[in-house]
Amino acid sequence: MGKPTGFLEYEQKLAEAIEPKERIKNFNEFHTPLSEKEQRKQGGRCMECGVPFCQAGMMIAGMASGCPLNNLVPEWNDLVYRGNWEAAYYRLKKTNPFPEFTGRVCPGLCMAACTCNLHGEPVASKENELAIIERAYRTGLAKANPPKNRTGKKVAVIGSGPAGLSAANSLNKRGHEVTVFERNDRVGGLLMYGIPNMKLEKQYIDRKVSIMKEEGITFKTNVNVGVDIKAKQLLKEFDAVILACGASNPRDIKVPGREAKGIYFAVDFLTRNTKSLLDSNLTDGKNISAKGKRVMIIGGGDTGNDCVGTSVRHGAKSIMQLEMMPKPPETRAENNPWPQWPKVCKTDYGQEEAIAVYGHDPRVYTTTVKEFIKNDKGEVCKAVLVKLESKKDEKTGRMMMVNIPGSEYEVDVDLVLIAAGFLGSQDYVTKEFKVAVNERTNVKTEPGKYKTNVDRVFAAGDMHRGQSLVVWAIREGRDVARDVDLELMGYTNL
Repeated sequence: MGKPTGFLEYEQKLAEAIEPKERIKNFNEFHTPLSEKEQRKQGGRCMECGVPFCQAGMMIAGMASGCPLNNLVPEWNDLVYRGNWEAAYYRLKKTNPFPEFTGRVCPGLCMAACTCNLHGEPVASKENELAIIERAYRTGLAKANPPKNRTGKKVAVIGSGPAGLSAANSLNKRGHEVTVFERNDRVGGLLMYGIPNMKLEKQYIDRKVSIMKEEGITFKTNVNVGVDIKAKQLLKEFDAVILACGASNPRDIKVPGREAKGIYFAVDFLTRNTKSLLDSNLTDGKNISAKGKRVMIIGGGDTGNDCVGTSVRHGAKSIMQLEMMPKPPETRAENNPWPQWPKVCKTDYGQEEAIAVYGHDPRVYTTTVKEFIKNDKGEVCKAVLVKLESKKDEKTGRMMMVNIPGSEYEVDVDLVLIAAGFLGSQDYVTKEFKVAVNERTNVKTEPGKYKTNVDRVFAAGDMHRGQSLVVWAIREGRDVARDVDLELMGYTNL
């Protein structure tokens, strides 16, 4: 695969990022793609390793190692090196219907599991993936390809996030008539409103959706299933229904003073910002602005980082990001060997920008909020923070983060964004369809299956597995399409 000695001859090179203080002037993507010559070198670094963990997608120690889509990574890396971009595109699209999304927002599970990562820098597979699909668009390869025959079966997909789009794509190519229902005004779900523009510019979603429409998929926006249209009607009109509504119940912080004005869920902050940006370039006043405010973000994950990057662009006065857990190590621990996902400290784009603007990392570890304090207008003005330590719970035996008595201290704050994760699906949908849910309120199915307890109703994506990565949502959409096709046709070739 690639050049036999490429990993020895060529150094890893990634798309260059615009400097933080320059890129925060807008909400555009900020990486400059490599030249074709350099990109081919990166493909040449893919070694003939024998066991390509990059495409395994297997679970090790509770976390995925390698691509959950089982992308044929070594094959298209080799084709990139040889300059056969057309063949690379066809190999890529055999497993991944949306490389223009994953090439931008996936954390790169393939690269973490790359054999080169054992003693050096991994192959730039995510960069190669994006280069392949963008070249395919430029050269006309990535065009609409409607199915030649139709089965006469009709499928409704509820939700147009990555799982819903993936399921719709597969079922439509099989020849079924697919209608996607989206409660928001734009197609894309999490991709459109949950991920900021600087990570995924929305014209790339519109470009792909336009092709899907040409291929025969119907999209209906501003339709809230369970409110505007009932389950009974959908089951009457369609042969099968797929629930792909996401895990959109945000986890709250239940402490005194939570009712104060100026405290928002991160998902609302990000959604309103992107919608206002797309509608009016932030001139309609409908976004939640962090300009001139002392911002506190509760949560250290990707969503919290997106809030940091967005707040920096607004012109926040200061930013603090709370993380309950201790700071991860800079390098792998002995109990976290390759090819496991590396549990190491990562400074993401938002934190890089905050460091450049404010002169320090915004993250504060082993800390949480104990109380919010309001002013006479009912607005949040301070927060009481408390340090945490790890202790074993005597009843369960599990290690828990608990408050350290006497470690409380106050900080001034004007805007609080809660990015503490999600608790599962929203019950107005699950109750409408009468589907069973588990203890985490995810839609319950048999292990490895996607059919619910209700006849002709299926579930996929975050609504089915809980909050997860875009690449897992695409995988679930692909897999649920197979189960639906088998149910409708008695066999499947998906």
